[in-house]
Amino acid sequence: MMSSLLNQPLRMIQWGLAVLWIYQGLIPKILFPAVDELRIWQLQGFSEAAALWLMRCSGTVEMIFGGLFLICTQTKWLHLLNIAGMVALSLLIVVLKPSYFIQAFNPFVMNLAMAMLSIIALQLLKLKKHHHEK
Repeated sequence: MMSSLLNQPLRMIQWGLAVLWIYQGLIPKILFPAVDELRIWQLQGFSEAAALWLMRCSGTVEMIFGGLFLICTQTKWLHLLNIAGMVALSLLIVVLKPSYFIQAFNPFVMNLAMAMLSIIALQLLKLKKHHHEK
């Protein structure tokens, strides 16, 4: 009974993270290349053409990562990767363009929210495992 109660919030977290990752990969990186996304690559020393190609590649990787949340629904490692990715991306932005963190729609808000969803999912997975072992 308890295990099935935990499945619904876990499923919601998995779907939420999948949608966020797929959206972030598809919309601002592939379909409508965002100027700020392009600038991040250029700040790392890439030409505009290379930055656009890398941005589209990273968008594809983000979409694949999002898809994994739909396939791997009970795995700890995916959430640990998500948390590590959110921390790494935040640190990259702090180093390259810290002013992004004071804008209205900034990486801190999105990255923290996505990391927190994974932290909650890890806690729910632990509860589920603990309850199943009883």
